[in-house]
Amino acid sequence: MADQLSPDEKLNLITRNLQEVLGEEKVKQVLQERELKVYWGTATTGKPHVAYFVPMSKIADFLKAGCEVTILFADLHAYLDNMKAPWELLELRVKYYEQVIKAMLESIGVPLDKLKFVKGTDYQLSREYTLDVYRLSSMVTEHDAKKAGAEVVKQVEHPLLSGLLYPGLQALDEEYLKVDAQFGGVDQRKIFTLAEKYLPSLGYAKRAHLMNPMVPGLTGAKMSSSEEESKIDLLDTKEDVKKKLKKAFCEPGNIQNNGVLSFVKYVVFPLRGEFCVKRDPKWGGDKIYTDFEEVEKEFAEETIHPGDLKASVEVALNQLLEPIRKKFESPELRKLTNSAYPSASKTKAAGKGAKAGGGGAGGDNDELAPSRLDIRVGKIVSVEKHPDADSLYLEKIDVGEAEPRTVVSGLVAYISQEDLQDRMVLVLCNLKPQKMRGIESQAMLLCASIEGEPRRVEPLDPPEGSSPGEQVFVEGYENGKPDDKLNPKKKVWEKLQVDLKISDECVAQWKDNHLMTKLGQITCKTLKGGNIS
Repeated sequence: MADQLSPDEKLNLITRNLQEVLGEEKVKQVLQERELKVYWGTATTGKPHVAYFVPMSKIADFLKAGCEVTILFADLHAYLDNMKAPWELLELRVKYYEQVIKAMLESIGVPLDKLKFVKGTDYQLSREYTLDVYRLSSMVTEHDAKKAGAEVVKQVEHPLLSGLLYPGLQALDEEYLKVDAQFGGVDQRKIFTLAEKYLPSLGYAKRAHLMNPMVPGLTGAKMSSSEEESKIDLLDTKEDVKKKLKKAFCEPGNIQNNGVLSFVKYVVFPLRGEFCVKRDPKWGGDKIYTDFEEVEKEFAEETIHPGDLKASVEVALNQLLEPIRKKFESPELRKLTNSAYPSASKTKAAGKGAKAGGGGAGGDNDELAPSRLDIRVGKIVSVEKHPDADSLYLEKIDVGEAEPRTVVSGLVAYISQEDLQDRMVLVLCNLKPQKMRGIESQAMLLCASIEGEPRRVEPLDPPEGSSPGEQVFVEGYENGKPDDKLNPKKKVWEKLQVDLKISDECVAQWKDNHLMTKLGQITCKTLKGGNIS
């Protein structure tokens, strides 16, 4: 097909549905002479989910346009980004990603022989690459490195040096993979502009950059606090897909932040060229659309019902997932999945078995699991002025015990007394009590915060209807038992706190797993991307 396309037609395929292209003239120039060389990289961290079909469908476009496409499994990046992938699991994660990405591409009809697959550490540990990392480090300022990674590298209160290296490595990959263009989400724009600024300083060519829009998840940006699941795993059963789609945000007539509608636009239409909306005959029966704008228009006009849209996306999604499920039924791939992503309970059990004499849950040598934190819903009963400081403190917080707790926190200075009184909040209850300016603080108030002038702080919000004393847990770590008291010398809280953050949907997370109560998710009001402390 690509042989029959003109350079302009190839350009249209390459750029369709992209939000932005940096260096389009360079792309045009290359297409006049030869096929474009493009790479897409993915850090091998958590399990890929259905949102990965968005870049996969774009890779299909590149291949239709005759591009030479390289897929980079960025294992070293996964480790550098706040150790999202432990070193001992890197190799297994790469193998899992390779198998699942290939299964995704096969499910959408992409010929694998047209693709080149590369693992980052196959060349990123070489002498030449390492020297270039040092050369680049001598040119890039700390400000530029931090700014470049702001929307990609996990932001924490005490950032590691590794996170500053991440953007520079991604820039160097363009040279070492010998490509004309890099493809990624628009959230990587600052890394792309860093590459354009600094690669020429090393004597390397400036590359073009192709950017996908940030497509909302199937739950959209308006996530209900009672919603437990926000993403569909590639190996979810049909029943799981139905259940999760049923909860997806899809308000009648609302085309903004609608993840279900976005899936139709960025995956179904590019791959299939049409979309069938399944409807009861009494409502007009099934209708096939060949243009997304018509689907969007009829949904906005409420001609298409959200229930019909979800049911139709369910059919299309299961058609894509079925070959992947079938491939991963093999014993070898099941074993790979369990090894690359060991469950918390298995890891913990292994840790216990290694200890002489056993030992109870929450011991100093246990796995650093978030279940060790005793986080509860609390209700602020009284707020008083600190007698020895120009600030407030929480004199009484009901956490479901016979006696209320007292909390002294510097974060309270950023919150008005009116916003605190009688408010439901989150409280960490198993820290060792300590005197703070003459008052014993018996727990910690958990807040979302964003540094700046002024610093912005919001208490975390439990789900509506919560009661004091209700336990808060991290999704996937429900069965762990909190320590009676956290040993301050082991810095358990400090180590776990590094991975606590607020998602782009204002949901509290630990390593991308939601903080929950039995009633739903923990949220904050506005501080997207904030830290939790």
